[in-house]
Amino acid sequence: MKQHPIFKYLFIDDFSATPKYYQLANSIIKAIVDRKLQQDDILPSINEVSYAFEISRDTAEKAYKYLKGLGILGSVPGKGYYVQHTNLDQQYKILLLFNKLSEHKKLIYDSFADKLGEQANIDFYIYNSDFSLFKKLLSQKINEYTHVVILPHFRERWEHVDEVINTIPKEKLILLDKKLKGVTGEYGAVYENFQQDIYGALEQAKDKLQQYHTIKIIYPENTYYPEEIYEGFIQFCQNYAFTSKIVNEIADEDIQPGDVYINLRESDLVELIEKIISLNLQIGKDVGVISYNETPLKKFILSGITTISTDFKAMGEMAAQLILDNSRAQIEVPFYVTMRASL
Repeated sequence: MKQHPIFKYLFIDDFSATPKYYQLANSIIKAIVDRKLQQDDILPSINEVSYAFEISRDTAEKAYKYLKGLGILGSVPGKGYYVQHTNLDQQYKILLLFNKLSEHKKLIYDSFADKLGEQANIDFYIYNSDFSLFKKLLSQKINEYTHVVILPHFRERWEHVDEVINTIPKEKLILLDKKLKGVTGEYGAVYENFQQDIYGALEQAKDKLQQYHTIKIIYPENTYYPEEIYEGFIQFCQNYAFTSKIVNEIADEDIQPGDVYINLRESDLVELIEKIISLNLQIGKDVGVISYNETPLKKFILSGITTISTDFKAMGEMAAQLILDNSRAQIEVPFYVTMRASL
């Protein structure tokens, strides 16, 4: 069977973290912008797209429905999808680099992409907190991108991260979640103030914390989590005369009544809860739990887990707005405490 000629202009990168339906939709938009597709042109069927790219029919259909929702494609029952209009203005091509994908980072991506809509083509990659992979991804043709948006967290404290990032033209650069001291010049940033955030959050929870004799933070060794979290925790405990302890591995921890734990990783939260329950201790009475980063499930787990968290949806929207406004502002994201039964 002869393949539809438009396939030579469509593409999906299997190594990209960008959802495949979104990649397919963006490549169709690019084909329209490049005048490879004209108004009223018929697109390949969903089955053809599914077969050509080895993706599910649902993924192919989702791409078409997404473009139909934007008014770019139309459809006729029995005939399929066609180009409804070609008056597109896709101004931005963005390289988006995250260290990992988690529930809260998906919120950043979704709000970022939604805010930019059809104005942007986003190439989204995960570098797994690995500096070597990060450098390799960043070595792509930066000139092809209008913006490079980076969420910079690494497993090891690499000294030359700032040198690599400083090679990016500052008018293209936006840092997400944290700023790096060695990155110079005027660039955009939407960031957390990690030291002040945890200090202020624990201050708000101070009255509840008084019922416990020791505050412990589960802070893994060789972690990508910022040192400022640890520093803000120590500063609070010293200033308010709380006994404190750093726990590197929750598996080795001897949990006692009167302890309150702050977890950073979701896996540590699961193991912590399992250990507390196995000891027949009551969470929120015998042992306290505070979890970093709000997720939808935490309001339901064990009548609610107390969280300290930035506003990840706002972070994505703010980063997108910097691009839309051509701004190099540096904005601190709000940080919230949500008190629940676990404390």
